[in-house]
Amino acid sequence: MSFRSETLLWVAQRASAAVLGVCVAVHLATMIYAVRGGLSAAEILSRTQGSVAWLSFYTVFVLAVVVHAPIGLRALLGEWLGWRGRSRDLALLAFAALLAWAGMRAVFGVFR
Repeated sequence: MSFRSETLLWVAQRASAAVLGVCVAVHLATMIYAVRGGLSAAEILSRTQGSVAWLSFYTVFVLAVVVHAPIGLRALLGEWLGWRGRSRDLALLAFAALLAWAGMRAVFGVFR
């Protein structure tokens, strides 16, 4: 992989980490606020259903994970197992697709 491609992956990893940091903070603050307010899980879900704002927020959350996790695993697999090349990148692309599918399935489950 070229130096330019490696640099772009590094930037994507760091940018997605920044987005994840904000998303995790908002998610945790919202959950703590809701639970301390006495809401049950069912009540929380009833308030998120049909909310385009929450759909958008959690979609961004999922997309950040889809970018961040495979890039991090790419580095780990290369360093720890010596797995490099196209097979590793294709396996991680499949992993990213699985994360996207599972994450968006959860998002739409909350939205509906």
